[in-house]
Amino acid sequence: MNVFRENNDALNAVLTVKINPDDYQNKVKAALEKYRKTAKIPGFRPGNVPFSFVQKQYGKSVLAEELNKICSEALYNFISENKLEVLGNPIPKADYTVVGDFENPSDFEFAFEIGLSPFFDLPISSRTNFDYPVVKIDKALVDKQVEDLRRRYGKLISVSVVGEKDMVIGKFEELNESGVIKENGISHSSTISLEFLDDKKICQLFIGKEVNDCLEIDPSKVSKGDKDKASLLGISESELVGLTDRFKFTVTEIKKMEMADLDTELFNKLFANGEVSSEEELRNRVSSDLEKMFAGDSERILTRDVYNYLLEETNMNFPKDFLRRWIKLSSEKPVTDEEIDTEFEAYLKSLKWQLIQTRIFKDNNIQVSQEDALNHTKGLLIGNYAQYGMPAPDDAELVETAKRLLTNKEQANTIYDQLAEKKLTDYFKSTVNLKTKEVSYDDFVAIASK
Repeated sequence: MNVFRENNDALNAVLTVKINPDDYQNKVKAALEKYRKTAKIPGFRPGNVPFSFVQKQYGKSVLAEELNKICSEALYNFISENKLEVLGNPIPKADYTVVGDFENPSDFEFAFEIGLSPFFDLPISSRTNFDYPVVKIDKALVDKQVEDLRRRYGKLISVSVVGEKDMVIGKFEELNESGVIKENGISHSSTISLEFLDDKKICQLFIGKEVNDCLEIDPSKVSKGDKDKASLLGISESELVGLTDRFKFTVTEIKKMEMADLDTELFNKLFANGEVSSEEELRNRVSSDLEKMFAGDSERILTRDVYNYLLEETNMNFPKDFLRRWIKLSSEKPVTDEEIDTEFEAYLKSLKWQLIQTRIFKDNNIQVSQEDALNHTKGLLIGNYAQYGMPAPDDAELVETAKRLLTNKEQANTIYDQLAEKKLTDYFKSTVNLKTKEVSYDDFVAIASK
């Protein structure tokens, strides 16, 4: 058995596998003999089927199966031994007729096309500049975070007059064209949170109202989209079609959020073991936590920007005709040329990034080990316990739980992807020239939302 390579160009080649009888005869005979002993064929006792009968009935199909196995092994070994970087897998050469006779088997030749991975240079170095935005943690940002914490742990109390951030509970009643409550019309009690209304003019209509006060209002003005509007009125979305915008709203109750005091009770709810015992310590802790949180966001922005830069600036050619044929032949479900065309550019983009990432990992000896995955999973578990204010269990229990999670293929893939992205980010940070820019929270959100 021999394999020969013929290059069509830098990205396409043909591998010809030449197989002689010595390569397959014993394997075919052994396969037929095994089948003879196990086959259940009417008219013959198990194990007593004549070999000649089996050979006549199944010889060609067994020969084809064994030749296929030999070809697959030969191609794999040739590609491995010659360190060929191929895309996809070898596929039968188009418009090629197999050399050999299955009726009178002797020498056979099979030809396969392969697509070769393109040569490319990575366009990043210490001279490549990238902005690295970091959020300015100022007093206003800390004040807002502290207010959010106080609100989260506060309590709702009843008040007599509507304020600008209050929750107004009341009844919607559908009106007819004359402004009179419609008979058998919609009547439903709902809650409107003024704090989350975008239309400030609508908010002003509510401010100062008391229990039993009424106002005419369009439900669309106090909801966010059809789904929210339907929920507000207690109907299905389909019932919104042709619905009037005239509704009477009667205030039945007013709730105000009484924010939690900055005292020991709140500090103990937020942090364990007396870590924080004063407002000053709380603000320092909030500031520190915000820095850590936004540091991760800054890294994700950098990774996104470098990713886009590499895809844009890395020159890479592909054996497109080969890839189209390979996609068609390897797809689990039949696909048309039109379907391939629709998704092909997205596929090439994904393949391009895969090659870039593989190159970075290989050239810089970056690896994601099982130990890395185990430690990362343990860290995630500890974070989950901390989120609910619970102490983490001992290391032995953490290790056992982490190992169990990693046996789940989907969870394991997610964890390995997270680790790969983290290692990529670390590589980017150590390779390119970062220009740190301190920006406001709003500007940072705008940058992150690009």
